[in-house]
Amino acid sequence: MSNRPIFVIGDVHGEYDKLIALLRSASLMNPNFNWIGGDSTLWFMGDFFDRGAHGIACMELVMQLQDEAFSSGGEVQSLLGNHEMVLLSAYFFGEQPTAWGGTFLSDWLRNGGQSTDLSSLREEHIVWIMNLPAMAHVDGRLFLHADALFYEHYGSSVAEVNEAFKALLRSKDPAAWDRLLAEFSERGAFFDAETDINDSASSFLAEQYLRKYGGKALVHGHTPISKFLKKPDRDITGPLIYAGGLCVDVDGGMNKGGLGFVYELPPLEKPGA
Repeated sequence: MSNRPIFVIGDVHGEYDKLIALLRSASLMNPNFNWIGGDSTLWFMGDFFDRGAHGIACMELVMQLQDEAFSSGGEVQSLLGNHEMVLLSAYFFGEQPTAWGGTFLSDWLRNGGQSTDLSSLREEHIVWIMNLPAMAHVDGRLFLHADALFYEHYGSSVAEVNEAFKALLRSKDPAAWDRLLAEFSERGAFFDAETDINDSASSFLAEQYLRKYGGKALVHGHTPISKFLKKPDRDITGPLIYAGGLCVDVDGGMNKGGLGFVYELPPLEKPGA
């Protein structure tokens, strides 16, 4: 377990100004847009793109902070979100048809694609995105973008899933991309609307996932917290901890009116504590 602070930011969706405000409020970035987080670790859950107008700017800021944090003994990392893949699918496959009845380009636009992001996409961006992990172990927790079960189709360990995702992205196989993007539409797999969020009875699937992939808790984005709590996104100011404490949703609905938040991971209880 790390003794260094570990911070998490959920789905950004092109909300550049909100991202800057979050980073500055958490004392991770100064007014000159430079890393001041020292040896802290910062994780993003993916989905920098679509719906908001400045996805490329958000990603480039994270890339810059990643380099600066490394030089300071810190760390900035991100998971691969479905909107990174949707953007790349529009870039690689364009007007090729998809199983949705449209094309990769029209499906991306339907999901909030911004033309300026596509026209500004460069090779360095593509390489960076294609090397993002689908899953990660972070300080005893399992990080994944989507609260979904389809990751099981790609491996029985974090390493297997990550390698399978990278192989798929490198393959440029439109059918395989289309299938994975369809699977990314799944959400809410670990949430039981009929059970109290603190009730351990609602944690069965989360327990199964954690036994398979490792970790004491599961942290994800993908599904706005407001969807679960039936509240306006502007009222979401922190994570939703549910499934008897095993799951943490950090999607603050930044593209839906929410300001987002920076979540600092609390220490995990030690065995026998």
